[in-house]
Amino acid sequence: MNQHSYIANGLGGKDGVIVIDMRNFQSITVDDSAGTAVIQAGNRLGDIVTALAAHGKGLPHGTCPYVGFGGHAVFGGFGFTSRLWGLTVDATLAVDVVLANGTITTASEAQNPDLFFAMRGSGSSFGIATAFTVRTFPAPPTATIFSYNWQFTAQGAADALAVYQNFVLSAPLPPSFGAEIVITRGNVQGNVSIGLAGGWYAPVDQLNATLGPFLAQMPIPHSESFDTGDYLHSATNLAGGSLNTMAQPDNTDTFYAKSLMTPEGAPMSAQALQAFMNVVANEGFTTETGWFFQAELFGGKNSAINAVPTGATAFSRRDSLFTIQFYASSPGSVPPYPQSGFTFLDDVVNSIVHNSPVDWDYGAYTNYVDDRLVDWQQRYYATNYPRLRSLKDAYDPRGTFAFPTSVQE
Repeated sequence: MNQHSYIANGLGGKDGVIVIDMRNFQSITVDDSAGTAVIQAGNRLGDIVTALAAHGKGLPHGTCPYVGFGGHAVFGGFGFTSRLWGLTVDATLAVDVVLANGTITTASEAQNPDLFFAMRGSGSSFGIATAFTVRTFPAPPTATIFSYNWQFTAQGAADALAVYQNFVLSAPLPPSFGAEIVITRGNVQGNVSIGLAGGWYAPVDQLNATLGPFLAQMPIPHSESFDTGDYLHSATNLAGGSLNTMAQPDNTDTFYAKSLMTPEGAPMSAQALQAFMNVVANEGFTTETGWFFQAELFGGKNSAINAVPTGATAFSRRDSLFTIQFYASSPGSVPPYPQSGFTFLDDVVNSIVHNSPVDWDYGAYTNYVDDRLVDWQQRYYATNYPRLRSLKDAYDPRGTFAFPTSVQE
């Protein structure tokens, strides 16, 4: 089952289901001459970074070291190298799969290509992935993790987001630029904290030239930071200082998350951005939840994510500019999760959607899975969903692999 699930699909997602423990599938074999690796599904991201770095290689994926690779890899897999290297699904060359009828097969472009399509974006609905053959990438000799932070009024924050959105749409940003806007509670009601954080996978002296046009339109930041080293150092930084997955995680959380993928061809309007920041500056200040929002840059010119055709993989939202994660924790991060937390995140997302065109074709990100999303078939899979339904009938007609938000047979 899915090892990367905000709604506990990795534990079945509901009572009365069978859960298969993949923790012993932890082999990583690197083929230096072919530039590939075979990664079993039970590995965690921290171990994969360390193993590949020993060969001078990297792979696009997220930053949290404890995330299990199997679920992460079959639903997307975004990180700051994704504009350079694509998503994890795009680096996948083959998947070993246990099917619903008990047979073991391999899915690739040459073998079971329909299944290969499905496994790259909706894999848990079609089988148990046991191993992935992936393309690896030469690790950049230098990488810089950077951040800038500002305090704005709601109007100032909306203006700043508009400046940034125009910047990433109009500038031919190098693929070595990966970034996200981080939105957090303001210092007083009516204010919003805005950060720009990211990874730069080229010589650091070229970063200023890339960000210069954006920073020239912004006020002087309240703070900024730069951490330059080799690729392994950058991954360690993003992991919070350690890639060790043997230690017990330092905390747990009770949270709810939503997502919204904004179409590059129809960016967020000034009206939507203003409504968004008004909710953040006011309801976001008074809410009892702890929260953060991240607007991850998927698109823009030169993005490897959006260079892949929509129908090439089950991951369909290839025309997205931003993927925004809206994440809120219960008070003290302990159960129960308050109803007000659901209301707050619904209000935030609705502030954007309801101030956009009626036919605005926004998406949602499957690795931020949300079982309260009513129209998840359209938001996650768009035009690919009918094909997935047909393939579900072929590969899992009895619905063996069923969980909340699974493709329906």
